[in-house]
Amino acid sequence: MKKAIRNFFNGLVFGAVQTVPSVSAGTIAIVMGFYFDLVKSINNFRKDMRGNAIFLAPVLLGACAGIVAFSAVISFLLERHALPTMLFFMGLILGVVPRVFAKAVELGGRLGAREMALALAPFPILLGLALLRMRLGASGDPAEALAAVGAARMLFLLFAGALAAVALVVPGMSGSFVLLLLGVYPEAIYAAQSLRHFLSGSGSPELFLSILKVLGPLGVGVIAGGLLTLRAIERLLERHGRPLYSAMAGLMAASVIALAMDPITRSGGASLTALTIGAAAFALGFAASNRLSKGRL
Repeated sequence: MKKAIRNFFNGLVFGAVQTVPSVSAGTIAIVMGFYFDLVKSINNFRKDMRGNAIFLAPVLLGACAGIVAFSAVISFLLERHALPTMLFFMGLILGVVPRVFAKAVELGGRLGAREMALALAPFPILLGLALLRMRLGASGDPAEALAAVGAARMLFLLFAGALAAVALVVPGMSGSFVLLLLGVYPEAIYAAQSLRHFLSGSGSPELFLSILKVLGPLGVGVIAGGLLTLRAIERLLERHGRPLYSAMAGLMAASVIALAMDPITRSGGASLTALTIGAAAFALGFAASNRLSKGRL
């Protein structure tokens, strides 16, 4: 029972952070200590269906609950307290980076030129994506986009979900950020938030159909893309664990720069109060992730 509650909580946090562009849910899964268990459980589901189902069910339920329940909370924090919130996420990510580098060293001693190159390679890539993110214009009304979804848009949402899934399960990358680049993030987050109307009994059948047209193909794409990517990651861990851990550490470290450059981080200004609270939030996030990830890789 304790494991089920812990797995549900892990899924809850995993789902909640997926609503934040530029924050890597894969990194958060490593911080919480269930990323590699998740990879193995999904890829080897048929080998132990009962055991894997017992592990996966509360994680998936928690992730769905996190997206629906906390999307509004995360949106509120980013709107009212953007800098401290983003600094907390930066601390969470940086806190686990030394652990990932230590795992790479553990697998073969001192890091060589290849491992260092793999660790540094993500920096120009994520820097370019961050600059692209800064140039993105404002999106249209998500309510209007939700109501106007047709067959062509549903096919595009399927593709967007598959592409976002790759970023979702790779530590240091953000599925929400990919959706933002593809122009579907506003309607996706609006659709997720609109599900609360049905929980309160105030939703209409028309609204439910509109939500289904967005979340249905998006979800199918995420599942398909995620399964393929998770299988590839497991094989890489088995055959090339040391280079993979080096690349993961580089992705995580580089993602912090992307977060610092993100328009959301700068949206609320940088007053002395915000900086002070933000520094404390950063330290708290760093200490928490560094401690939580100890011995879990």
